[in-house]
Amino acid sequence: MKEEHTREKHYEMDKASSSMLEQGFESLLWSTRFFVILAVVFSMIGGISLFIVASVDVWHVAMMVFNNYFGHAGHLANFHEKIVAELIGAVDLYLIAIVLFIFGFGLYELFISQIDVAKKSAASKILEIHSLDELKDKLAKVIIMVLIVGFFKRAMNTTYGSAIEMLYLSGAILGLALAFYFMHKGDGH
Repeated sequence: MKEEHTREKHYEMDKASSSMLEQGFESLLWSTRFFVILAVVFSMIGGISLFIVASVDVWHVAMMVFNNYFGHAGHLANFHEKIVAELIGAVDLYLIAIVLFIFGFGLYELFISQIDVAKKSAASKILEIHSLDELKDKLAKVIIMVLIVGFFKRAMNTTYGSAIEMLYLSGAILGLALAFYFMHKGDGH
């Protein structure tokens, strides 16, 4: 009887130490999620950097407009095409910055914690992410917009020499319009 009681006591001690080891490992494993903060911080730094670069580009365009119309340098050749191309490039950078922001906010909310300040704010809920699928959907939509803007920028800088090239351009625009339509169809728009 005493031997059985001793065996039972050893079993309980082994179980307790195993449970403590398991809890320690799970705690360590759970804490590794904080490495996601690196992606969050650098996504924010990248987004802010792109916002600054795009804003400097827009400022450059504003200076070109001012100098073209009010400066003494005279009018630039292909002025309208140049400013539109530079503004489209800036919009492209802004959209990529938004991708980085959505990615950073989404990772933080999925792996670290809900952003309490955002919940109290009456601002848009675009940065609220509740699942990985929701993050992917939001990112995909902005990336598609980046691709559309990139296509628009390239289409503006291309010269079309024949009717078939114009037909290809028209088909590409129709394809983009359909993709944009189907992208928003599921959202109830």
